[in-house]
Amino acid sequence: MKLSVIIVSYNVKYYLEQCLLSVQRALEGLDAEVIVIDNHSKDGSVDYLSNLFPDVFFIRNTANLGFAKANNKAIRQSRGEYVLLLNPDTVVGEDVLRECVRFMDAHPKAGGAGVRMLKTDGTDAMESRRGIPTPITSFYKMVGLCSCFPKHRKFGRYYMGHLPWDTPSQIEITSGAFCMFRRKTLEEVGLLDEDFFMYGEDIDLSYRVIKGGWENWYLPQMILHYKGESTEKTNFRYVHVFYEAMFIFLSKHYGNLRVFFSLPIRLGICFKAFLALCSMVVDKAKYSLGFVNRGKNINAQYVFDVDDAHKDACRRLIKRNGMKALFIGETATKAERSNETGIIYHVFDISKYSFKEILEKISLNSVPNRQVAFYNPERQLVITGREIIHDAL
Repeated sequence: MKLSVIIVSYNVKYYLEQCLLSVQRALEGLDAEVIVIDNHSKDGSVDYLSNLFPDVFFIRNTANLGFAKANNKAIRQSRGEYVLLLNPDTVVGEDVLRECVRFMDAHPKAGGAGVRMLKTDGTDAMESRRGIPTPITSFYKMVGLCSCFPKHRKFGRYYMGHLPWDTPSQIEITSGAFCMFRRKTLEEVGLLDEDFFMYGEDIDLSYRVIKGGWENWYLPQMILHYKGESTEKTNFRYVHVFYEAMFIFLSKHYGNLRVFFSLPIRLGICFKAFLALCSMVVDKAKYSLGFVNRGKNINAQYVFDVDDAHKDACRRLIKRNGMKALFIGETATKAERSNETGIIYHVFDISKYSFKEILEKISLNSVPNRQVAFYNPERQLVITGREIIHDAL
């Protein structure tokens, strides 16, 4: 078998459904398997999806094992020459998996590969290419030099901003949202370190790939990453797990540094964690006082680009959910045009366009406040990076 696609899921059944639809299309012509390992979701993910995707192998965990343990459990049961670890909140272009496998076949020293990840506004996600977070590289990022000089080979190395986006490039760290590994490489350097619960394990494994004499590559194949739909980022546990991962990595790979060098980094991590907690407290206070709306985005406008046969179903969806919407080709009213403070969602019909076409369109036409959304006519469902809209809601 050529490829094993492994997806760890937790309470994101609609995002996972969309991800599986895109993977299903992308695997045409490949000898492959798909394994979804569910970390004890409470939203009925497995029951909902197992009937829709009979060819997918679902593993139910009785507890939330975290990212590393769950992936390792699935990797041990997988059979592919290559193993792809994929986030459930991603959308994969139809040619991505074939092109990645083709590249790996042609480059026998490539142990790992990542891709060009797009954010929901069509811009490139900086974490698509990253450098090893050495103490000095981490210091440049924490003090803001990385942001000030993003394309500098030294100051901007954390995101390797000096590299081109449209050509394959050798990098140091691949993102855990999409990382393809050669099984032979994993057998030599080991699987994910289970000391990491959710963050940092991709950095650690990528670093061990390089230490083992293999190469990590960035490939300009496009996917969408909602970046965080599978993670709750508004509580203390998230901050604890995220910044604890930094300490684990620092201790594991740079534990021999003198206190003089390691202490500033450790203090910096603590300071960043403190700022994150303060920001979280402020956001929750704003929400409690009514200054922030975390529910449905009442200022959002939806522009539907759908097949004519699906317009009536979309109109019913729009009416039942009280959406401010219009269709491509229709003239917007004055009220619809006055949407300066709200988000405009461009809703693409996935039966009219391929995922690859949608990703190309948003990457070429990224506009502030405009986000991509997907309409699934079979499920009569609209998915954005913020909400799921269907008749049942």
